[in-house]
Amino acid sequence: MSQAALATSPSSGGGSGRPSPWRLFAANRLAAGGLIVLAAIAVLVLLAPLLPLPSPDATEPANRLLRPMSDGYLLGSDQLGRDILSRLLHGTRTSIAVGLSATLVAAVIGSLLGLVAGYAGGRSDNLIMRGIDMLMAFPYILLALAIVAALGPGLMNALLAIAVVNIPFFARNIRGVTVGLVHREFVDAARLSGKGDLSILLTEVLPNVLPVVVITMATTVGWMILETAGLSFLGLGAQPPQADLGSMLGEGRRQLFTAPHVSIIPGLMIFVLVMSINLMGDGVRDLLDPRLKSGALGRPSARTDVASDRAKAATAQEAATALLDVDGLTTEFRVGSEVYRAVGGVDFELKAEECLGLVGESGSGKSVTAMSLLGLVPSPPGRVVGGRVAHRGEDLLDVSYDRLRQLRGGSFACVFQDPLSTLHPLYTVGDQIVEAIRAHQALGYRAAHAKAVELLKLVQIPGPERRMEAYPHELSGGMRQRICIAMALANDPEVLIADEPTTALDVTVQAQVLRLLNRLRMDKQAAVLFITHDFGVVSEICDRVAVMYAGRIVEVGPTEELLTRPAHPYTRKLIDCVPVLGERERRLDAIPGLPPAVNRLPEGCAFADRCPQARPDCRRGNITLDRLGDERSVRCLFPLLSSEKQRVS
Repeated sequence: MSQAALATSPSSGGGSGRPSPWRLFAANRLAAGGLIVLAAIAVLVLLAPLLPLPSPDATEPANRLLRPMSDGYLLGSDQLGRDILSRLLHGTRTSIAVGLSATLVAAVIGSLLGLVAGYAGGRSDNLIMRGIDMLMAFPYILLALAIVAALGPGLMNALLAIAVVNIPFFARNIRGVTVGLVHREFVDAARLSGKGDLSILLTEVLPNVLPVVVITMATTVGWMILETAGLSFLGLGAQPPQADLGSMLGEGRRQLFTAPHVSIIPGLMIFVLVMSINLMGDGVRDLLDPRLKSGALGRPSARTDVASDRAKAATAQEAATALLDVDGLTTEFRVGSEVYRAVGGVDFELKAEECLGLVGESGSGKSVTAMSLLGLVPSPPGRVVGGRVAHRGEDLLDVSYDRLRQLRGGSFACVFQDPLSTLHPLYTVGDQIVEAIRAHQALGYRAAHAKAVELLKLVQIPGPERRMEAYPHELSGGMRQRICIAMALANDPEVLIADEPTTALDVTVQAQVLRLLNRLRMDKQAAVLFITHDFGVVSEICDRVAVMYAGRIVEVGPTEELLTRPAHPYTRKLIDCVPVLGERERRLDAIPGLPPAVNRLPEGCAFADRCPQARPDCRRGNITLDRLGDERSVRCLFPLLSSEKQRVS
């Protein structure tokens, strides 16, 4: 859904409607489970001194190697008669404290080095990162062993060793993020405002880096606990009689066959503790992902979810020439507790060899309508809850996914607005066109390659054989858009959906692309659904125009008639916003106010609050799309019936 539609959502009465941080976290069940297990462990180890347990260091040789559930020993005893439960809780507390401390030390030092290196660049960056590379040249376990061997066995020395060997991971990670930030426009603006380097680093760069630091810490704590346990297992960490999980595991290995519980219990605790921390870390990472903050609680599916009980419009007798018939199409986005009705019951027909223009302000639902036809709206949060999309007797909302895949790129093709993001940056444009051809045609690589060259010639790419080997970044914007058109035409589609394909192009290239699309439409006998907000483009290429507002079609008619005699006040206002060459005195009008939020659409006509001709009846009931002649339809109770009655500015 367009961000413009979301941005107009009122803040009163329900807040932003986005899920709370806890809901986002709880949506990841594994992460929530990890948090619950970790919380239970944390409560037990914090309450360990208050529980009626013997001292973890108290020995009872007479009660050595007792089995679990023995009298007075819930988890049994070790080779010195010490209570395993008491040592387990105290040892877990020690391991968690050491792991957290080592993580904090590594994060602070590593992040500081990464920030300085990434921001300063030049010699400072080279000097710091070469030192980091020297540390990473050694296997981290061997480096930790060397540090402990030099400093001597002990828990604090083990903590220091683990922190040192993990500094490079933080430094390289944060340095990479910082390098990508220091050349951004907001940092340049801060410099222009007179801020010093330290101020920029602390107020501009650090807040953007901090989520990465938190994510890295959350996913590293478990690994550091495991590393500390490894050093203690080798006798280089906690020293007797102090208990931690690694030393308990090391002491119990001698009784592995006679009393396996002595080593199995601390081993299980290490496994549960590290797994719960890692799972919780994944949840924290997802929580800080801005894409999830927008309300997408899961990975989008391969096709848009369609409600099994969706309301279908009554099947009408389709015209003989209708290639695509859309009745009552309704698409919603569920974002937290809010429901955004992005497409609120759209009806239109697309005939063979016809170009239908879909126009309206940003956020009116044009792109969502087009993506809903082929199940391209991401789910979650999008869902089709009503209507039908009929193509040659098939309802595209009911077909199987395999059938939908055949239609995508075959009978239906799309040309999107930004070709640079549409094309894969790591493959040549030739390979991408060949892939599009072979996905739907049983051709060998050479035959597909030859057809791809012919397609490039068709879209007037100079030197097509040479351009086949080019990568997207090596081509101009106009060239890239022609490549996308060639890919869309690769399998002779019956319906071509063009979603503002000329918006990012200059006027000259825009005119070339429009002429190309129009000529190819005639040559290939394809129908085109052309999405735009530019009436100049509409007048040049479209046979009919459908005007959208707040998720609904408000007017449909032949292009020339609609542009000269608009029936809906919204259409009139849109036309008045377009400059006309040679009419310097003509005043360009502006539509007052903003479109309504699609999660709180008003009753009656959605345009009533902005319409200069609104009457009380316009704010009541459901305004239907009614016929206004043979080829005209309008969703208005008081349409502008003739050009003589319209105000000309």
